Amino acid sequence: MEKPQSKVSFTGMSLIFKARDLLKPRKNVLKEAGIQVGFHVLDFGCGPGGYILPLARLTGASGKIYALDVNPLAILSVKAIAVKNKLDNVTTILSERDSGLPDASIDMVLLYDVLHHLASPDDVLTELHRVLKVGGILSVSDHHMQKADIESKITAVGLFRSLKKGKNVYNFIKE
Repeated sequence: MEKPQSKVSFTGMSLIFKARDLLKPRKNVLKEAGIQVGFHVLDFGCGPGGYILPLARLTGASGKIYALDVNPLAILSVKAIAVKNKLDNVTTILSERDSGLPDASIDMVLLYDVLHHLASPDDVLTELHRVLKVGGILSVSDHHMQKADIESKITAVGLFRSLKKGKNVYNFIKE
């Protein structure tokens, strides 16, 4: 990924995302992805945490949310959301790539608006493959890329197979 954004840049991005979330609620994207109660979800490149609250509602108290980002400001933002909303099932991870999560421990990974930023996408995809359970889902959305480019970038490594193309997300299954 790129270096962490400056505070000014991060604040601007956060405001843009808040406006986006009002117009296109994140819960609709997550429903399309297929999030279920009890899922353990890794939000890779979580940014300011726009998906955290709707994720918590969809996964329920029995679910677990891991929010990973390279930017300390993103981690602080997600922690603030978790505290404000009394979410005990949210864990933050400050990292560029390595999640530190156990092998085959995650039901779904969200890779939303991050793929175009990755300096080493194959390394990241290898890490995501490692943490996903057999049959786990990698859900991808990136409005900065053409749909064909998203699919070819994810499937080229041979770790994931295309499962479902929706209006907002592409789901890939762990091979």
